[in-house]
Amino acid sequence: MRVTILGGGGFRVPLICRELAVSGLAIGEVVLYDVVPERLGVISAVLAAGGLPLRTTTDLDAALRGADVIFAALRVGGLDGRVADERSALDAGVIGQETVGAGGLSYAARAVPVVDAIARRVAELAPGAWVITMTNPAGIVTEVMAATLGPRVVGVCDSPTGLVRRACAAAGVDPGGRLAQVPDGVEVDYLGLNHLGWLRGLRVNGTDRLSGLLADPDALKRTEEGRLFGADLLQALGAIPNEYLYWYYARSEALRDVRAAGRTRAEHVRAGQQRFFAAAAAAPERATALWAEANDERNRSYFAELRSGERDTADVEAGGYEAIAIGLVAALTGSAPARLILNVRNGGTGTGAGPGRGHRDRVPGGQRRRGAAAGGAADRSRAGPDEHGKELRAGHRLGRPDRLGRRRAARLRAAPPGRVARGRPHPVRGRAGRCRR
Repeated sequence: MRVTILGGGGFRVPLICRELAVSGLAIGEVVLYDVVPERLGVISAVLAAGGLPLRTTTDLDAALRGADVIFAALRVGGLDGRVADERSALDAGVIGQETVGAGGLSYAARAVPVVDAIARRVAELAPGAWVITMTNPAGIVTEVMAATLGPRVVGVCDSPTGLVRRACAAAGVDPGGRLAQVPDGVEVDYLGLNHLGWLRGLRVNGTDRLSGLLADPDALKRTEEGRLFGADLLQALGAIPNEYLYWYYARSEALRDVRAAGRTRAEHVRAGQQRFFAAAAAAPERATALWAEANDERNRSYFAELRSGERDTADVEAGGYEAIAIGLVAALTGSAPARLILNVRNGGTGTGAGPGRGHRDRVPGGQRRRGAAAGGAADRSRAGPDEHGKELRAGHRLGRPDRLGRRRAARLRAAPPGRVARGRPHPVRGRAGRCRR
């Protein structure tokens, strides 16, 4: 199998290659493509002892020709572009976050022409290849590439899987050692797609475990979402929202705290990567160790501007879209059983990936995962203006777990039909299937 990684000089490429190396797939060659040869040199040094047959190139056609699997891990405009996206949004008084904020739209304006052109080259030079895209903004990019390549394009996100694994651990269920998977016997009801979603059901061997978790504030505190949102909100919703929904539930407070942090997430990441690439270029024999240190810092500083204290190890290790992507490749190429949960537009939800253009994905083995229409609760899960953040933010300042202002929780519990209220069936639950693992 020939694997091509577009954006092969990217910082997270070693994570993809690490998963490839232990996947058991018959890898004949891994081609790293990038427009910056210096970055390719550094990442090659990081991977030198990894055991994979590597080749680097700055020629797109050479990278694509004959590929069986193509990972698109692009950052059009680099981190300078991301910084500009986030800063321009903040200057306009809105959140610039690159996947669920205004920054994602400006990023899309740069990325769409590039990924559209790449998709056309893939159609000509590698028409039988599977394309796994990790490029933000994920939904838009997947749709654009799928317009040319159809259902052979799959967008990958690890946020749903990470949430499910954290919920399992907090509920006393061993999530296992594979970051891309949830345990056997776990049935998940996840409404939404990627960063916009809610965990509405968690059953283990047929037994409901979510209601007990929601009723236990101490157990909720063991999850990133429990500490970020607070038990009151989760209990009022009757569900656990993905951590990115904090940008919606506490929009004004999040905006204030990002500004107060002094620099954006993009500026933090850019500074860290500049240090790493400079140090690794100067000492290539230490590139692997330098990368490991930089990656650990990046993971632990995630959402730091909205959190007090350090991130728990379990939260740091709960994701891993690279592992999800490799598991998906194994299933799509028939190299492993299809044990994936897919987000399927107009047809399903789940914990890992989603093909574009509304296709219901038929996974190997004839199984089909079905669920609720993606994003069906996006405008039903809000109730009232964004005013709960004073107590929420005070919790951060005091270094104690977050708590939702009681007025917001009360409004959610008393919400009229059409909203998500405690003790009332979800308005779209009746037409939502369940994704089984």
